[in-house]
Amino acid sequence: MANRALDTIMERADQIRELGPANEKLGRLDDKAATVLRDAGVVRLLQPEAHGGLEVHPREFAETVLGIASLDGSTGWIAGIVGVHPWEMAYADPKVREEVWGEDPDTWIASPYAPMGIARPVDGGYVFNGRWQFSSGTDHCDWIFLGGMLGDEEGAMVQPPQSLHLILPRSDYEIVEDSWNVAGLQGTGSKDIIVKDAFVPTYRTLEYSKVVDGSAAREAGLTNPSYLMPFSCVFPLGISAAVIGIAEGALHHHMAYQRNRVQITGTKIKDDPYVLYAISEAAEEIKASRTALLDNCSRTYDMVAAGHVPTFAERAAGRRTQVRAAWRAVQAMNEIVVRSGGNAMRTDNPIQRFWRDAHVGLAHAIHVPGSVYHVSALTDLDIEPPQGPMRSMI
Repeated sequence: MANRALDTIMERADQIRELGPANEKLGRLDDKAATVLRDAGVVRLLQPEAHGGLEVHPREFAETVLGIASLDGSTGWIAGIVGVHPWEMAYADPKVREEVWGEDPDTWIASPYAPMGIARPVDGGYVFNGRWQFSSGTDHCDWIFLGGMLGDEEGAMVQPPQSLHLILPRSDYEIVEDSWNVAGLQGTGSKDIIVKDAFVPTYRTLEYSKVVDGSAAREAGLTNPSYLMPFSCVFPLGISAAVIGIAEGALHHHMAYQRNRVQITGTKIKDDPYVLYAISEAAEEIKASRTALLDNCSRTYDMVAAGHVPTFAERAAGRRTQVRAAWRAVQAMNEIVVRSGGNAMRTDNPIQRFWRDAHVGLAHAIHVPGSVYHVSALTDLDIEPPQGPMRSMI
């Protein structure tokens, strides 16, 4: 049996753990941590075999991200975010795939997908302008996916709004240094991006509506069920897996720290039934979160493998599962961190870093429960959700 990426990662687990503080201090992933990910093939997990990728089941991708994030939150976050981009690139125009991977199949692609730019149509493509926040791992990437809104000839947004994903090389955008100053996930280097009057040829664009429902992949003639899964299932997968993995890491460090700890009252933790209860409850809640996320991924994969195109209601239910899994894991983590004692908040104790990382990860837009729960409940009631932003995360 071939050595899985996760096996390679676990062989170097100590190195990833030890690099956590260095990542945080640098404000980006340490080059050594990025090298571990490259050596293990983590970012090539969802990449097409034709371009040097491993083309694994998305569940294996999620399991790998979970494992990495349990060792260091920022490294796991990069594995989940940057690692999902080859999945979308798989159904981009063959010409751009060759530009990105033709010379180096280990080329990394950044994002963000938030439609913060305007693409003005010109001959052969678009003139693109905008500024984006939160481009995770961008220092280690040579290409980028950026979300943009279609503009008219004057550069005003067309109505009704139409969203695009545009693909740019490193020479066409600026990374804004010192733009990632946050409480957690500091090592992800999720910096701002600026694009000024970049020409983006048509073949380097994808219609968001076709990306989100999986039709772009079908039109590209792809047959591997991994690529036929909806964007709204696969893109959040790496992010939610990172958050749940971080909670698993916090649990691991909490138990190691509590094993021989004596409270200020003189009570040993092993003799405190309330703390022990909290540990067991949190362990089960975090495990349930992992199970729900992976099961949701596998069921969606099986669905498309059987030739079924997921309905909007099915996509909404899947997103509800993803969101709740992340929230459940972080809430469980909170219950044990607050029972770790004041020394757990010292900067040399990894518990506090995992705690901060998990909360910043939970703040990502895909984990906001309001609209996802609202839409999912409406579809369960067989009521058509309203058009507009409420549907954007489905």
